[in-house]
Amino acid sequence: MTIDDIIENALTEDIGNGDHSTLSTIPKNKTGKARLLIKQNGILSGMEVARKVFKKVNPRIVFKPFLTDGAEIHAGDIAFTVEGPSASILMAERLVLNFMQRMSGIATTTSLYVKEIAGLKSKILDTRKTTPLLRELEKLAVRHGGGYNHRFGLYDMVMIKDNHVDFAGGISKAIDAANQYLTKNKLNLQIEIEVRNFEELQQVLDKGGVDRIMLDNFKPEQLKDAVILINERFETEASGGITLETIREYAATGVNYISVGALTHHIQSLDLSLKAFQHLFNEENI
Repeated sequence: MTIDDIIENALTEDIGNGDHSTLSTIPKNKTGKARLLIKQNGILSGMEVARKVFKKVNPRIVFKPFLTDGAEIHAGDIAFTVEGPSASILMAERLVLNFMQRMSGIATTTSLYVKEIAGLKSKILDTRKTTPLLRELEKLAVRHGGGYNHRFGLYDMVMIKDNHVDFAGGISKAIDAANQYLTKNKLNLQIEIEVRNFEELQQVLDKGGVDRIMLDNFKPEQLKDAVILINERFETEASGGITLETIREYAATGVNYISVGALTHHIQSLDLSLKAFQHLFNEENI
């Protein structure tokens, strides 16, 4: 689902057969101004999404940005102003805030993890633990926070997890089946396989036929030994129970990637507010 699709469906959900509060109180020819006020420090995300929402609601709304996605923000900053039909601004207000508050919360959380491993080679990945139908926006926010995206869905990577291995009858059979499937269907996809212990890791190393090995629930000392054993023959990824407090210890093992589900499902939205104003102001003071 594209960002435009998400916006269209969200507006349909919110407005329904009409914003009767606005339609009953605001004259059709009334125009106004509003600005997006930052009320909490963090990382900004959702500026382009906000612009698209206002344009979709009414192309006559003039959107003027003062900050960019990925910018470090502080309470009191102004992200953008909008000017145009007052009714249209009000119809877009809640959707813009819902998107930007959640996206900025994700970007801010991601940035904390990224900063925690600064100077080390590991990259922070998100997961598929996203809000249904909002994955495109949430993964965009991860990028704004300095993180990287894992697969977007079940379609853009072969991810052989423990249940796949168990149902397939073992690691060797699962890897063979995956490669045969890709060849038969003429698909150019990476193959990643999850291992739960050193026995399974050795089976993958003996077999080959994959691009990345996910080391699931390995402790940092185990992860370090596993990375040495793999010796850069395959990409490596750490996953499972890794927190902001422990992530640097994991990154210090030399693992290529660290996936963190909390980036998108354990976050707090950032405090933002869209405030109407009528008086003129000096843009240099915003």
